[in-house]
Amino acid sequence: MKKQAFNPYLPSWEYIPDGEPYVFNGRVYVYGSHDFYNGYVFCMGDYVCWSAPVDDLSDWRYEGVIYPRNEDPLNRDGKMCLYAPDVTVGPDGRYYLYYVLDHVSIVSVAVCDTPAGRYEFYGYVHYADGTRLGEKDTDQPQFDPGVLTEGERTYLYTGFCGRGDKSRTGAMATVLGPDMLTIIESPVFVAPGCEYSENTGFEGHAFFEAPSIRKIGDTYYFIYSSTPMHELCYAYSKEPTKGFVFGGVLVSNCDLHIDTYKPAEQPMAYGANNHGSIVKINEEWYIFYHRHTNGTWYSRQGCAEKITVLPDGSIPQVEITSCGLNGGPLVGKGEYPAYIACHLLTDTPSVYVGGDEFPKIMQDGRDGDEEPGYIANIKDSATAGFKYFDCKDIQEIRITTRGYGDGTFEVKTAWDGEPLARIQIAYSNVWETYSASVSIPDGFQSLYLTYRGPGCVSLLSFELI
Repeated sequence: MKKQAFNPYLPSWEYIPDGEPYVFNGRVYVYGSHDFYNGYVFCMGDYVCWSAPVDDLSDWRYEGVIYPRNEDPLNRDGKMCLYAPDVTVGPDGRYYLYYVLDHVSIVSVAVCDTPAGRYEFYGYVHYADGTRLGEKDTDQPQFDPGVLTEGERTYLYTGFCGRGDKSRTGAMATVLGPDMLTIIESPVFVAPGCEYSENTGFEGHAFFEAPSIRKIGDTYYFIYSSTPMHELCYAYSKEPTKGFVFGGVLVSNCDLHIDTYKPAEQPMAYGANNHGSIVKINEEWYIFYHRHTNGTWYSRQGCAEKITVLPDGSIPQVEITSCGLNGGPLVGKGEYPAYIACHLLTDTPSVYVGGDEFPKIMQDGRDGDEEPGYIANIKDSATAGFKYFDCKDIQEIRITTRGYGDGTFEVKTAWDGEPLARIQIAYSNVWETYSASVSIPDGFQSLYLTYRGPGCVSLLSFELI
């Protein structure tokens, strides 16, 4: 690769959650919704697209706006937001974009001749009599479309099921004909929501939102966000519209359930809703998901991790890391931006994002300003964790901070480990660099920086020497 790949995989000033990754013509394309930095609701932007060559997952290219929100005839005034989309290639070889606007419960479709060109409005998914899906008396509201095309049949998966709402049954699968709009098989339920999950095998991981569909061999994998929101789960079946069995958790954006380096139910980041899917790139499988920044739900960034599909078809849950698409640990030398922290926590555990007492990843300026991300609101006990580095002969560490704090950063290789060094910092309203001697054991290591002391500081970067 031209350079190393980090999480988030896009620039620190870009906010593209709900990522649906696909490989088309030797490039990986990611389609998602578009949050704003410091946004006040979800999905405030137009659809944009980013892509990277399959042989260099560090080299992401901005493809521009592929679909403005006022392109839909129902949204000419642009007052509605474009929620999470998905893309599939139709039998005619064109690319079809499926989406739902935030104030309606029908599925819109746009089309383009190329993966990341300008999509044009195409129509609404409807029954043979012209009634739009979601508007029949027996329909449930449509949400978060995920699509898979096989031959002349397109399988459309939709749904949203909140706690306490018995009017929402579960995730739905609807079959469309070759025109990509007309329903040829009415919706059926393929995964239960939390109000209907008892004795189904989905208990504790019932369907919430974010349906996505992939096929590996002869097995369909239904990927979705479960009721706790922070995790992406999967179910599997040999048939696309029935027989799905719960498989497990793929990833949690707060690393819940992972017990290899911490207690299983201890959160290591500030999670919330999650949305993404899997893709095979150069014989390796990856899960794309998103994290939460700026201490809110509304400024989300895409991340990815390598996963393993075992011979029996199961997929174990993967840790969240800083190295994501890198293909291995990061080089244990050089300067790294603090925004690639995969762990953020204090002595007060929290599964979900939000709260003035917690550290947060943010940036200066406004949305669209190409300002580097950093960790802010670092108070006593706040810890930033980075995973993993291939360390060799590290003798010094430097950190760049600013803010009104007069304490020390502890340098550790485990979140609960003994400090290997302490770096004293001072009050400053500009970025200042401080250093300390340290001996980090050779080999693959994590790096944790824990602040001890009064005040509130920000961390821009660190350097291993």
